[in-house]
Amino acid sequence: MGDLIDLLLLVVLLAIVGLWLKLSRAREMAIGEARRQCQRYGLQLLDETVGLGGIRLHRFNGQQRLEWRYDFEVSIDGDDREPGHLRVIGGVLTELRLPTVVTRIETSPAESVDEVAASTMSNVVPLRPRLPGNETRH
Repeated sequence: MGDLIDLLLLVVLLAIVGLWLKLSRAREMAIGEARRQCQRYGLQLLDETVGLGGIRLHRFNGQQRLEWRYDFEVSIDGDDREPGHLRVIGGVLTELRLPTVVTRIETSPAESVDEVAASTMSNVVPLRPRLPGNETRH
């Protein structure tokens, strides 16, 4: 009986380590994508602030899939901190929100993040006006 419990504990430990490694790889991918998007739009990614903001089920191309939201902070002019986030489903960037950019990307599950970024390249950045009194300084 003791061997069975030891084996079960080993399997649980290996599952936890495997999940941790998978989450670490996903976070590294999100950091790289946030860095690329900030560079593309002329923003500065602050302090490697990319972190998992949430996980939810989301319908994507007719299927329920896990959607991962990563939150981060950017600076427009070096004196401010503005929130941003990106959403990823199965390694595919599906939404990007930056202080001056809101992009929803509808793709097929087979497209990679790099393919989506290359296909959405544009020199036009939609701007949102700042609301008076909604400015926060940190």
